[in-house]
Amino acid sequence: MDKRAIRAAFERAAPHYEQAAQLQQEVARRLDERLEVMKIAPALILDAGCGTGFGVPLLRARYPEARLIGLDLALAMLKQTRARHGQARGWRAWLSRLTPHASPLTLVCGDIERLPLARDSVDLVWSNLTLQWVGDLPATLREVHRVIRPGGLFAFSTFGPDTLKELRQAFAGIDGYAHVNRFIDMHDIGDMLVYAGFAHPVMEMEMITLTYADLRTMLRELKAIGADTVLEGRRPGLMGRQMWQRLSDNYERLRRDGRLPATFEVIYGHAWAGRKDKLEDGRQVIELKIQHRRSGQRGGG
Repeated sequence: MDKRAIRAAFERAAPHYEQAAQLQQEVARRLDERLEVMKIAPALILDAGCGTGFGVPLLRARYPEARLIGLDLALAMLKQTRARHGQARGWRAWLSRLTPHASPLTLVCGDIERLPLARDSVDLVWSNLTLQWVGDLPATLREVHRVIRPGGLFAFSTFGPDTLKELRQAFAGIDGYAHVNRFIDMHDIGDMLVYAGFAHPVMEMEMITLTYADLRTMLRELKAIGADTVLEGRRPGLMGRQMWQRLSDNYERLRRDGRLPATFEVIYGHAWAGRKDKLEDGRQVIELKIQHRRSGQRGGG
């Protein structure tokens, strides 16, 4: 992944993201529903990849006494979050520390791959449709595990490999460039969670299909939510008229009931931090208890 391209795409998308991100909002609601059965009362929650803050009221409603950190790579996204949901500043920040039942929001511009948080500092990490944008998922999961306290929870959603399969099919054979981002299978994510030190990972998957009147409308909406191609090796410039026509013709063959489909494979997962008996690089920590002899004790034999 090209991190600069990701940040730039979401900086551009921020002003109109809330209106275009209907799928992201629906997935957030479904991810929130999965927290219903989780036995956890977090004091501090990290919304990793908070975007414009759609998850903020969901988390506040479910955990009204928890403090909340919203983290995002794009500063423009955080400005939208602050405008919509507020951030304690000045005397309000001071007052929130004296109010036991307040749920203040702190916004941090940072990278989920290098979290600016202390080890064992967060009770719940929530991440809605963010992990598909990281360049090194195993390292990212180890980083998330680092900041979660023992017994804490990681709940997330992301996209699976069948996401935008129609668009990938339509681009096949047009040129040698990458036009659709690659996504990781949920079974591989489950294995990565275990290797990162998480316990009892649970993975679920569902297919959500959106339909569009035409290809331009679909691509315009994808761009509006920052879903540009951010792979290294992507096409450096715009497509020509002939290439666009080939793409359009290929996609038209997939039209059903007068609409063009766009499939999203949505993966939901959660796992517990458990005992911190692994280092971030995956090495096991083994505790040795050595019993000392009392002074003056004679050996036998």
